[in-house]
Amino acid sequence: MLDELLGRASLKARIDELEAENERLRERYEAESERRSEAVTARQDAEEKRNRLEDRIAQLEGELERVEADDGDPTVRRRVDLRGARLEEALERLRSIRTASEGALTASVDDEVPGTVREDLADVLDARIALLEDAAPCLCCIDDAGLVSVALESPIDPALEPTWDDRFDLEREWFLPTGRHALALVRADLFALGVYEGDERVDYRGFESDVKGNHSKGGFSQARFERIRDDQIDDHLDRCREVLAERDADRLYVVGQRGVVDTLVEEADLETAATAAVDATGDPKAALEDARRSFWTTTLTVV
Repeated sequence: MLDELLGRASLKARIDELEAENERLRERYEAESERRSEAVTARQDAEEKRNRLEDRIAQLEGELERVEADDGDPTVRRRVDLRGARLEEALERLRSIRTASEGALTASVDDEVPGTVREDLADVLDARIALLEDAAPCLCCIDDAGLVSVALESPIDPALEPTWDDRFDLEREWFLPTGRHALALVRADLFALGVYEGDERVDYRGFESDVKGNHSKGGFSQARFERIRDDQIDDHLDRCREVLAERDADRLYVVGQRGVVDTLVEEADLETAATAAVDATGDPKAALEDARRSFWTTTLTVV
């Protein structure tokens, strides 16, 4: 009663509330401290585990280097197939490299590395120069410090003479579809033609022909069977020539079965930007896309 009269009752109630709040804060602080302690311990454990793994990786890398050194034969450091955006990015990086005057070599390699190039690269590549010949035919990009040494197996062979400059000589059209062009896929029993503006197909023709298989299944002598099959293939190639003559694109790439491609190009007297053997299956339209993907692929080898 006296406390109420003096106003102390409300103060005592407020004190009780504050003490209860203080107790809750203390418990919360202790719980938070415990969680932080557990987090610190977990982080320390993770860092120790990471350090152990990094040490193990370094150990294995050292063992690998010793094994490779003992082996004696050079091996490629990386080989990857590139197309589309990834290929364009890789080419842009190579084109962006700058060296001193005549510090960057770009050269086509057919069956073997040209003698002058071999002499120039003797100190840079040493035994690894054999890897260029393994990658041939290719276009090599190598700087005189040996920091960059790659071989590019491109769709188009530029037949580039050895060129020393302050940058690598790489034209986009050697690796990627550019401008208006036609891509023809020809097999003994299938033909497909696409006309493209860059990556976009703007026209298409395709068909399949009734051509017997490679071997007689009875009823014909093998010689007669082969004559019939050859006549069917000739008729098929005649249809191919007719479609190609009507194409609306000057630049032409022909891919497919190597023997059939060579026969068509020779007999139709075609002027091609490039030919290639590709393994494309399915109906004409699907096979054409498969062939296009395969043709516009570049293998990059780091030697």
